[in-house]
Amino acid sequence: MGNLVTNFKKFLQNKNTVTVIGVILAIIVLYFAYTIRINSAIHPISVPYAAEQIKAGTQITESMISTREVPPAMLDGEVILNVGEIIDKYAAADTVIPKGSLFYKRAVVEKEQLPGNIILDYPKNYVLYNLSVNTTSTYGNSIFPGNYVDIWLKAMVKENDGQTSNSSDKVMYGKLISNVKVLAVKDSSGQAVFQNMDENRAPAMVVFALPQEYYVLLRKASYMRTYSTEITLVPTNEGNKDEPGELELSSEAVKEWINNHTAWTD
Repeated sequence: MGNLVTNFKKFLQNKNTVTVIGVILAIIVLYFAYTIRINSAIHPISVPYAAEQIKAGTQITESMISTREVPPAMLDGEVILNVGEIIDKYAAADTVIPKGSLFYKRAVVEKEQLPGNIILDYPKNYVLYNLSVNTTSTYGNSIFPGNYVDIWLKAMVKENDGQTSNSSDKVMYGKLISNVKVLAVKDSSGQAVFQNMDENRAPAMVVFALPQEYYVLLRKASYMRTYSTEITLVPTNEGNKDEPGELELSSEAVKEWINNHTAWTD
């Protein structure tokens, strides 16, 4: 037994032997490290992605998120791996998250990180409408975000609608859509008018959201230059009620008149 220990000590004291053993151990360590690294790169992990297109400023709900298995080696950039870091956050103001896209840290922000004038909290499947205004048409700049307005249409039409040479101009003025919530009032540079009251910004645009059908109808009306159409806002007191009235079409007659005098179809 003593001879065996002595021989083993001599074996370890041989520099060549130690070098060989060191090389072998290094190779073993590198092999296992490489194997672990390769396995971690190719073994799929669950990653959240957008189940639908998410517009800028939109709050991200659980229903907007799905997951898929992806090899880590395919992930490029700061991809968010935890669904909990996405739910109830917002899409950044300068981005749109496409359907099927992974979520990246720069594209998902807290509400406080959004610009003060970003449009939020309008119903799904509604479309934003930007109406040009001025201080006069906003009643001395007295239409604020959160107010409710009715949308009226003014037009110059011919009596008998131009069917006779004796037709004369008449003013048609009718309420088109009721109970529309104002989302933002902006100046000509796109800044929120009431974000800084000290700057005394002049209103240039009122922003609201409409169902697709009403959006198209209002766009049609805005292009009817032959009839000198003018879209106006009339403030209401709906915003002071506990339950404001539902957004609705006010006049089938005005709708029919617009559709009958435009070629644009939905």
